[in-house]
Amino acid sequence: MDKPKIEPGKNIAMKVPSFKWAETVSFYRDKVGLRQTRKTPNSIAFEFGAMTLWIDRVEKQSQTDIWLELFTPSPDEALLALGGPARDELEEIEDNNGRWTSDPAGVVLLLRDE
Repeated sequence: MDKPKIEPGKNIAMKVPSFKWAETVSFYRDKVGLRQTRKTPNSIAFEFGAMTLWIDRVEKQSQTDIWLELFTPSPDEALLALGGPARDELEEIEDNNGRWTSDPAGVVLLLRDE
């Protein structure tokens, strides 16, 4: 089986506990100076070079997690090739064209077809 093509995506998500969310958003907006591009009640997006950094408020979380998006024409094949566990219970994928997994360090990866 050939290794499927896998490339960096356009999104990085920082999953932040509620008690640290406002302070973290302020840090990236006011101290780092990132330009805000979108806002929902529990998520703020910033321009991060060619990518978007999402800072998401997570109610029942005690520490911050980083989630990365990877593009691949075949998410199922990429999941098999990477050998990571299927983690599709983590969060619903709106357009249903991807799979959740994680790397050996526990960083969550979204494998999706652009």
